Amino acid sequence: MWGVGLAVYVLAVFHRSSLAVAGIAATHRFDISASQLATFTMLQLLVYAGMQIPVGLLVDRFGSRSVLTAGAVLLTLAQAGFAFAESYPAALVARVFVGMGDAMTFICVLRLVNSWFPRRRIPLVSQLTGNIGQLGALAAAVPMTWALGHIGWTNAYLSAAVLGPVLLVALRVVLHDEPERKHARGSALSARDLGASLRASWSQPGTRLGFWVHFTTPFSANMLSLLWGFPFLVKGEGLSSGAAGVLISLIVVANVTSGPVMGWLAGRHPWHRSTVALVVVAAIVAVWTLVLVWPGSAPLWLLAVLVLVAGAGGPASMIGFDVGRTSNPARRLASASGIINQGGFIAALLMVLAVGWVLDWRTPGGGSDYTPTAFRWAMCVQYVGWLVGGVQILRYRHRVRTSTTRERVDGGSTMVDVPAAA
Repeated sequence: MWGVGLAVYVLAVFHRSSLAVAGIAATHRFDISASQLATFTMLQLLVYAGMQIPVGLLVDRFGSRSVLTAGAVLLTLAQAGFAFAESYPAALVARVFVGMGDAMTFICVLRLVNSWFPRRRIPLVSQLTGNIGQLGALAAAVPMTWALGHIGWTNAYLSAAVLGPVLLVALRVVLHDEPERKHARGSALSARDLGASLRASWSQPGTRLGFWVHFTTPFSANMLSLLWGFPFLVKGEGLSSGAAGVLISLIVVANVTSGPVMGWLAGRHPWHRSTVALVVVAAIVAVWTLVLVWPGSAPLWLLAVLVLVAGAGGPASMIGFDVGRTSNPARRLASASGIINQGGFIAALLMVLAVGWVLDWRTPGGGSDYTPTAFRWAMCVQYVGWLVGGVQILRYRHRVRTSTTRERVDGGSTMVDVPAAA
């Protein structure tokens, strides 16, 4: 069950990331500026983030199988539309629907994990879900670079779209929502009940802490892998296209190698989960600072360290879901996960857009002839996100620890198997 759901999530990440190595090609195909190029990813992320709460409610109501099916169909049709798009507006519409299909995958797979695995294994399997899912980004790096260069835009994206129907068949034949039943259906809720459920989820300090952990840890890697990493490495640091594609793929290596460690730490030390996240953020900030202050182009080894350390932010963001899981009852799990999942994609959206704005501002004469200086200015916008997110993590982990301690002192009990601590 997990394998089929995970395969659909890998496909979603592939489609989400397929524009990352096509940024320069897209500027020529659609004759657009950096800000317009950023709008592709901005709209896709905006749709993704905006749909997280509705998708969470849909999963709680109709189950993972039905929502995953809708997501796979949308992804296939949207990527095919992007393959044939010849105008900027048509391409924007296609990326909007890519975002919609993408939004219908991850929360579904998390729900499957919670239904099919023992509780003690959930933190580790959730980490593995996020990490293995990033193989889709790896497939969107080097292979898509080759495909765009050898078979052209339309054939490259159309070939990617063909994968959807294959996985759709496996999904419909194999997948069950729970061990006891093929379809898991929740109770129908009125608009007032839905609002009350969302307010209850958001009122939990653990949900808010999870949101800010997911906001702060992954946006650097997302910004690099979704759009700006390839242009930054090629035009900002002077690497070849091949070398840049390999470096971007190292983000996936970081995900796969650091994810199990993060999952083990979250399971063994639930009171220190936010500390792990803060340590990862501090490491990302330190390496980015070294790259940005390096005189001239940074050496290849340092750029490799950068993408590896930034890539560890993806597994660190999964800590947010684990905090949310231990802070909410099962009936609200998907909707709480949807709230938390918004954090990382709101941050990624803001960073992708801000980098594009600064590049246009600092590029003489406009256009896509970005300079290393323009990229250094643009990448500095990340410090705002790290500062805001770090302060909020510290703020809400204090609330989580205080409320959990109070429950224990008062003789109450938490709703979950692991303390909703940080």
